[in-house]
Order: sequence, then structure tokens, then C-alpha cells
Amino acid sequence: MPVFPLFPPLQPVLRDADADDCGTLADLHATGFERGWSEHEFERLLTDRHSVAHVACGTGGHGDIIGALLSRQVTGEAEILTVVVRTTERGMGVGRAMLHHHLDRLAEIGVREVFLEVAEDNDAACRLYESAGFVEVGRRKAYYARPGEAATALVLRRAVG
Repeated sequence: MPVFPLFPPLQPVLRDADADDCGTLADLHATGFERGWSEHEFERLLTDRHSVAHVACGTGGHGDIIGALLSRQVTGEAEILTVVVRTTERGMGVGRAMLHHHLDRLAEIGVREVFLEVAEDNDAACRLYESAGFVEVGRRKAYYARPGEAATALVLRRAVG
């Protein structure tokens, strides 16, 4: 007999991020990082022609942003700048859905390689990136400033397309 989870994985609606999302993105980003990006920083990034950004919305509609992923691309390469999922939706497949959607979009626009940095002690993110085919290509010691001891960043790479 098949086993059905009490709470099946969330199927977010994925769409391009736009300038109207900046305030919500700033609030969301602050929940996932020591120093969240401001509304102005998101506005600057989202209006940059080299940025590619997606949001995940709960099944409830356009305004219910539960995740975001933003990268910058140029000449066949992209760097994922940030991935964040609302605390209550973490571990439910939102990040995975956004990442696969984003990688597909990058491939469509001619990106061949994607890079990112992640704190080596961010186990959930490291598992996500590894499962998506990213491999470690470098390390940056004491890259992420934190109270106490700074964290090492893993530099990861993945071919796309």
C-alpha cells in the first residue's frame, strides 16, 4: 500500500521577479542571512540587464512570495548571488524547484557554466547544490563574516545546457 505524506511537498508557482517585488524580497532576504539586502539593493539588481531573478509564490497567488533566487550572467557564465526560502517553507522542495527552473532559464539564454558560493556549514544548501550537480572548485576561508568565527565559503560550479 502506498504511503502518502501528511503534508505533501509544496508546488510553488514560479515566475520572473520584477521591481514590484523589491520590498517583499528585502523582507524575505533578511530572514535568511546575517545581513539581508535592502529594497534599494534589490531594485538595483532587478533592473540590471545582466540579472536573472525568479520568485516562488505559494499556490495562493502572485503576492505570496515564499522564495527567491537571483543570479547575474554575462558571456556564457552566471553566478548565483542569493537563494532564500521563507522559514516556514524550508525543506519542502521550494529551493529545489526554484533552482531547477532557474538553471533551465539560464541554459535557454546561453549560459554554459554557473558558479555560486555557499557557507560550508550550510548543510541543507550544500545537499541541494550537490544533488543538482554542483561540484566544489575552490574555498574562501573566513569569507562570511559572523559573530564569533567567520565561515568558509565553498565555491561551486555546474555546467548547464
